[in-house]
Amino acid sequence: MAAPSGPALPHCPPPAPAPALPDGTAGRAVTPAGAATRRPITGAVHSWDLSTGVDGPGTRFVTFLAGCPLDCLYCHNPDTRRMGNGRRTTADEVVGEASKYTAFIRAAGGGATISGGEPLLQPVFAGELFHRFKHELGLHTALDTSGYLGPRTSDSLLADVDLVLLDIKSWDRALYRRLTGRPLEPTLDFARRLADLGKDVWVRFVLVPGLTDPADNVDGVAAFAASLGNVSRVDVLPFHKLGAAKWAALGREFTLADTPAPTPGQIEAARARFTAHGLPAV
Repeated sequence: MAAPSGPALPHCPPPAPAPALPDGTAGRAVTPAGAATRRPITGAVHSWDLSTGVDGPGTRFVTFLAGCPLDCLYCHNPDTRRMGNGRRTTADEVVGEASKYTAFIRAAGGGATISGGEPLLQPVFAGELFHRFKHELGLHTALDTSGYLGPRTSDSLLADVDLVLLDIKSWDRALYRRLTGRPLEPTLDFARRLADLGKDVWVRFVLVPGLTDPADNVDGVAAFAASLGNVSRVDVLPFHKLGAAKWAALGREFTLADTPAPTPGQIEAARARFTAHGLPAV
């Protein structure tokens, strides 16, 4: 997932719990999540931020949810992996914070992105946020996900998502499991489902020298992405070690500490493999 691009915007003080109305919506229209739970929606939020160019088009309000089922070797935001590292936050608080920036965001051609961690670990909360970002604030919405928890994702949630930023970390199955601790197939199944729904997808591929950079691995991801018919962009993201200090703070070994960042030539070569399959790559 994309790490926060700068210091997280300060949280507002936790609001007092809203009195539950009979329909559980505190006077606003019933959203799919609100109807399902019949109570104010809360979730574990790590932080929020404004970013430009890395979490979808334009300037975006990005909500980073806590908790992730993957344990990626190169994770640059490992402090979001455990849900307990997040703060219990209401959807009202998040939407209220985002509403402060809506005029600026619209003028900058942006929107709202939910990232993490893994947003689909909290599908009810994420669904509530997407619905309100889209219908109350009128913002373009983006989901940043590994796709591993695709089966948790309802059609009603996806109906409120305009763009999916889908991380496909490797085509080699053994390498994918080594990188993440999980199998690849759920991500591919989710990608196919998004294609069937006609969802706009940006594929994100992290280029790690000595791991994900072999030509056949890159070509495998590229061929699969091209076969879907709904991938409008590929982001080739260079591996970096900006999160190493976070690993140390968590008392965990960063096993890729000696891995170099890819050279400009390696990055361009990977992009060329995607463009050879007819995919715009940046």
